[in-house]
Amino acid sequence: MIDLVSQLCQLLPEIRERRRSDKVSASKVLQETCNYIRKLHREVDNLSERLSQLLDSVDEDSHEASVIRSLFM
Repeated sequence: MIDLVSQLCQLLPEIRERRRSDKVSASKVLQETCNYIRKLHREVDNLSERLSQLLDSVDEDSHEASVIRSLFM
């Protein structure tokens, strides 16, 4: 369990930026993990929306539209 929490700490920007000497509880790491995942979901949703808007603004048979569609997959 300690190893898994340690690995999560390395992935989380909020915790990774803290000094190594600062101890972080497992519950705090799990909470920060959930917050980070929610943030990433919001970013994906926003980017998907922006890509959809961009796709609506180009000719659907163009190379640009093809590239944009490939980003959705």
